[in-house]
Amino acid sequence: MVLKKLISQIIEYGRMIKFSHSIFALPFALSSAILANSRVPLTLEKLLWIIVAMVSARSAAMGFNRFVDKDIDAANPRTQKRHLVTGKIKTSEVIAFVLFSSVVFVFASAQLNALCFALSPVALAVLFLYSYTKRFTALSHYILGLALGISPVGAWIAITGSFALPPIILGFAVVFWVAGFDILYSLQDYEFDRQAGLYSIPRTVGPTKALWIARISHLFAFLLLFSLWILLQLHFIYSFGLIIIAGLLSYEHSLVKADDFSKLDMAFFNMNGVISVIFFITILGDLLLL
Repeated sequence: MVLKKLISQIIEYGRMIKFSHSIFALPFALSSAILANSRVPLTLEKLLWIIVAMVSARSAAMGFNRFVDKDIDAANPRTQKRHLVTGKIKTSEVIAFVLFSSVVFVFASAQLNALCFALSPVALAVLFLYSYTKRFTALSHYILGLALGISPVGAWIAITGSFALPPIILGFAVVFWVAGFDILYSLQDYEFDRQAGLYSIPRTVGPTKALWIARISHLFAFLLLFSLWILLQLHFIYSFGLIIIAGLLSYEHSLVKADDFSKLDMAFFNMNGVISVIFFITILGDLLLL
């Protein structure tokens, strides 16, 4: 009975933080680690600690977001069934979860190298900052992108112990990619954000212009990924992957209209999950060609 209850609780925490959405950022971090392998060999131990750091950091960020946004979630019809709002998970439990996840992240960073450990509080600060941004800036989508975009840089530092241009380019690609699909996702809260006085690009410029900003953001993301091909002299597998990603981004935008959000969930989760996995596969395939 105790084991069954524990498993059930773990599942509920996973649902609360949408653990399945880890597929968005993790493949880009692993891709960066693979690229860094050309300079410093990637060991299994390092790989495992990178995964632990990624999962724990995201868990801390999502738990903190649920805690900070509890009242907003309770007022928004779309989010009224979230665990903290319904009482399925208590506020004190979420706080404990965030603290535990944060400690695990800092510990995992320390196992990687001194620079990762030193930067771990900065990473947590960026992750936690995002949860407040909708209260004062429409650029919240790009701050969310930054929160995920630091993962490729962090993975590179974990392997090499230093900064470099390739992971920074990849990080900015993730910033614009995440911001683009978050703008699309926020369209469904357009009316609520107006009523609640929250900031978002759709609420600020309207759905039609927001769609164009999302498209331009994804164009920037693609151009940054393309620049990696040139900078690192990657092989044809990467270029083939870029063609697939361009097609998927185009299809994603075809699913969402300014007056029709019925396919928004498909555009948000399915397409972007596939894009991140495709990118990882192309990077891995390129490595195997070396």
